[in-house]
Formats: sequence, C-alpha cells, structure tokens
Amino acid sequence: MQENSLGDKTMDESRQGEAIQLQDGEKVNGKKLYLESYGCAMNFSDSEVVASILRDKGYTTTRDEREADVVLINTCSIRDNAEQRVRNRLANFNKAKREKPGLVVGILGCMAERLKKQLLEEEKMVDLVAGPDAYRDLPNLIEEVDGGQKAVNVLLSRDETYADISPVRLDQNGVTAFVSITRGCDNMCSFCVVPFTRGRERSRDPHTIVQECQDLFEKGYREVTLLGQNVDSYRWNMTSKGEVKDPEKPTTNFAQLMEMVAQVNPKLRIRFSTSHPKDMTDDVLHVMAKHKNICNYIHLPVQSGNSENLKRMNRGYTREWYMDRIHAIKRIVPNCGISTDIISGFCGETEEEHKDTISLMKEVKYDLAYMYKYSERPKTLAERKFEDDVPEEVKQRRLEEIINLQLSHSLEINQAQIGKVEEILVEKESRRSTDQMVGRTDRNHKVIFDRKDKKIGDYCLVKITDCTSGSLIGELVEE
Repeated sequence: MQENSLGDKTMDESRQGEAIQLQDGEKVNGKKLYLESYGCAMNFSDSEVVASILRDKGYTTTRDEREADVVLINTCSIRDNAEQRVRNRLANFNKAKREKPGLVVGILGCMAERLKKQLLEEEKMVDLVAGPDAYRDLPNLIEEVDGGQKAVNVLLSRDETYADISPVRLDQNGVTAFVSITRGCDNMCSFCVVPFTRGRERSRDPHTIVQECQDLFEKGYREVTLLGQNVDSYRWNMTSKGEVKDPEKPTTNFAQLMEMVAQVNPKLRIRFSTSHPKDMTDDVLHVMAKHKNICNYIHLPVQSGNSENLKRMNRGYTREWYMDRIHAIKRIVPNCGISTDIISGFCGETEEEHKDTISLMKEVKYDLAYMYKYSERPKTLAERKFEDDVPEEVKQRRLEEIINLQLSHSLEINQAQIGKVEEILVEKESRRSTDQMVGRTDRNHKVIFDRKDKKIGDYCLVKITDCTSGSLIGELVEE
C-alpha cells in the first residue's frame, strides 16, 4: 500500500525511546527497556505512560536494542503497511532472542488486541501481549514471562485514562509534548478498527490535564498538543448526549477545557488533534480566537468529498455539513491553517465521487494532508458490509491525483507567506546543518532559518524569504 503525507511526520512513522533519567531515590533493577512506537501520536503518548510505569519498577531505557532485556513495540492496526513493518521488526527481534535467550519481546497497542492469538500462540513471535488499557499490568506480565509463561492482557476498560500517571517524556527536545485528554472512540467509522482495539470513549478529569500542562511549563516545555481520537468530543461528567452524569460535580466540554489549559501561561502554546467534523462547534472556534496562545491550526479529516461515500464510511456528516464547518473556521479564526485526511478508493467509490473529493480540495485548499489508499481492515463494518471493489490501479491513480493537487495547494499557500514575519517556537536543529534551526508557525508551517544566537525553546521573529511545498525558509529579524 502506498501512502503519502504532507506534514512533519507520517501516520506510519516509528520512533525509538530515549533514555529515561531516573529521579533521586528511585530504585534500579538492572534491566533495560527498549521502546519502539508506530502509528499515530496517541501511540507515542502511550509509550511515555508505559515508560513511566516501568521506571517505577526500576527499569531504565536504552536507545540501543542490543542492550535491552525487554523489548516492547507499541503497534498500529489502522493500515496494513504499519502492521507489515511491525511484523518485520518482530522477525528481527526473534533472531536476537536466539543470541540472547532471556530477551523478552512484547507488543502493545492496537495490533496487540487484534492479533493476540496469532502472534502469541500460532506464529510464536512474541512473549507478551498488552492492549491499550492494560499497561499498568506490564510489570506482572513481564514477571510471568520470566517465569516461563506466555503473558497476555487485552481487556478493554470503560474507565482507564492513566490520569494519575506522570508520563516520562521520551522526546528529549524538552519543548513540545503530547497530553492525552481522551481515550477510545465511539464513532464507528466503517473503515476504522480503533473502536475495537481501543474501546469506548472516555475523558480525563480536566484538573489532571491542567496540572500536567502546568508541570510541563514549569519544566521548560513551551507547547502542548492535546490528544485524542476525537478531542472535540471531550466531555467530563457528561454523557455523549450532553446529559450530566453527577449533578454534584462540574461539567467540562472541549471548549472549556481548552480555555483552562490556555490560562496556564500565555507563553505556553496549545495545539490539539484530532478533531471530528461533527463535533467541531463554534464554541471551540471562539475560544481559539480569544486566546493568542491557542494556535490557529485545525486538523479536520474529511476522508471524502462526496456525501454518499461519507455515508458508506459512516462519518456522521455530509459534504455540506463539513463545508459549513470550514466556512465557520475561516470566519471565526481568520488565517487558520487547516489540514485533513483523505482516503482514495473506498468501497464503491465511483469516478464522480472521486471528482467530488478533488472539487472539495480545490474549494478548501488545505495547508497539508495525509493521503492514503483504502486498505480493508478486519473486524470493521466495511469488511462485513461492503466489497473492496475499486481496482488497485484505480486507487493508485486517484491517490496520485489527490497528492499532486495537494502539492500544488501547499506550495501556493507557502508562497503566500513569503515576505511575512512570523513568530516561531524553536524546536530543534536542522537535520541538514547544525547552523540552522527548525520551528513552526502558529499555522503549523515548518520554518528553517540560520540559528545565530537562538536556542531550542526560544520564541523568535522570522521573515519568510523562500519556500518549498513542505517548508518555509526564513531569516531572523530584530524583535
């Protein structure tokens, strides 16, 4: 399967764990943990929870898999490509086990829940399997494996949010961090396996979220991204219908939560992902417009520009509804960057329906997009109800048309930024040169510029002088 994204990272990228710095007084059991994550930002955030749980049991982490006593791969089942990459890595670790018989290899996350029997018993590729709601049980599972048993816990919970766990930050830039606010999903899109692998949707106590963001700011972080499968359906002490669960407790929706986080400190930038179009209310947009430190950027997956195709996808909105939300964003939050997800070749997609996606893209003009060919996922409604009937070569041709159009739109939008002065949060050194730094604009555009005296974590003003379809190039200006 081919897939393409025009953003800072794809949905199918892997990331290795950084070394955990133990706190004063914490015990060390002499064992080293190697963590590797695939898929969405939620998986990377979950890996930080896992690292925290195992650190409390004395594990230290390593970036060198050859040093590891325990290898855990946090997996993704959203697309077949991600699963194949994980299988290849498991094959490599199984070779390592022959040289190091005591090595424990386990899988976490979405693949773990979906393929537990196949990977654990039939193919014997792993020693332990832990689903997204079973991470607290990992020390016990590892102990079972050390005792000569295979270990598995993929029970899903209606309550687990890990709200009381302070995640170990594995991304060592010390500037940007993910903060999970919801877990699971109730939307049941026909192409998606997440409701079956991550369970029902539940929201974290808002006060634990605000406290986590406060702690991050005090440690030097200057940007947080609020995470969830559908962040804008966040509801604390409310049902999915908006009814109050406990009259004795206050209620909080996503707009109110964002306002609470924005008030932590005006120098803390706030981003969020992912938004579902049916839950993107005007209240959220007005809070964005009110607070300067809430970035003017929204990821709003459309998937298709045709209402009949959206109905088959069970997305819960029409093209007209989606465009109403786009118009509201542009009216209430002017100069807002908008990105999206698009699937080409979903079951039954006709040429006219594909053209509707193209026309919607031309109408919206997204800053960037994550674009994929449809691949059937087991257990989904689409697998049970529809035939994957669009020929592979047609999917590929349609995907290429979508990609080429998005490339032209991204370039056009970036060219329009030339000459503007943008406030940038410096995130890291450029991969190409240590003399250059990389940061992002309020609209989530990547900017490369000469570092001079700037450090990671600084805010600075940069004048945009050039661009490609994927990034902006600029020069520092006097503040």
